[in-house]
Amino acid sequence: MDRADIHSVAAVQDDLISRTQALEAGFSRHDIDHLVAVGRWRPLARSVYLTRGRDGEPPARRCRIRAAVLSLGPAAHAVFGTAAELHGIAGLPRRDEIHVALPGAAAKRARTSDPSIVLHQLEHPPGSVVQVNGIAATEPRLTVSEIILRERRYAAISVLDSALNRGLVTTECLAVIPLLIRGRRGAVAARGYLAEADGRAQSPLETRSRLRCVDGGVPPDALQLEVRDDDGYLLGIGDLGWRGPRLIAEADGRDSHGTLEAVYADRRRQNRLINAGWTILRFTWQDTLHPTYIPHMVREAIAAARSRRS
Repeated sequence: MDRADIHSVAAVQDDLISRTQALEAGFSRHDIDHLVAVGRWRPLARSVYLTRGRDGEPPARRCRIRAAVLSLGPAAHAVFGTAAELHGIAGLPRRDEIHVALPGAAAKRARTSDPSIVLHQLEHPPGSVVQVNGIAATEPRLTVSEIILRERRYAAISVLDSALNRGLVTTECLAVIPLLIRGRRGAVAARGYLAEADGRAQSPLETRSRLRCVDGGVPPDALQLEVRDDDGYLLGIGDLGWRGPRLIAEADGRDSHGTLEAVYADRRRQNRLINAGWTILRFTWQDTLHPTYIPHMVREAIAAARSRRS
């Protein structure tokens, strides 16, 4: 690699370059220090530099993760929530920490001054670390296995649902996880989370709404319930459904319902379903923070439907 190649290397690394890569490209230590001093290269992690971007402009999250992994050497890889984030697995609270793992000896030698980088001394078997957009991370099955040992029920099941829904793990993968976590702290609870996972949930909000209903004694009998008219025309699909009382609960998240087009489509669909005799409830993330609110509303809607029919 020569100096002409340094830009192509940085281009596939979120505009990052490590000191080692710069030296291999023919830059001297003095050259690197000068580029940093004049502000052309900006240190993001130990011996890792951002080669583009404005001063004071915060780097993108993926750029920060890549910098953390690059700074800790070739054996470093993202783990836990950071690995899930790279894979696009949702369900965990947003946190600033970047979790990076190194095997025993490498972890003992590693140094980082960034308080947001959490270093873990972990040994992972061959094949369990993959590249996600060029960043080393634990593969999806191992990632969710390690997360459900550490997280509480709602977050753990949300992560499992998200990984299943995105096709990153399969039900067959989940069947193997109890063997991977056997004897580890948190394994008993984690096996329970596996039993409650359902890949039909399309968002953590849907998962949380379902779990509130389960815990409140009014579990839905269908997820992604298709409602059709007598001619087979699809009137709409409900996030959570109770067929008997003809009740649908919708999880209104910002991502899927945040645009005007989505709001208009929701209203048209809701009108069709109501005209067909269905009751529609709508729940937000804030609603899931109250343990009794969602099941109470569902229970009242079921009771109202029964009274109308009697």
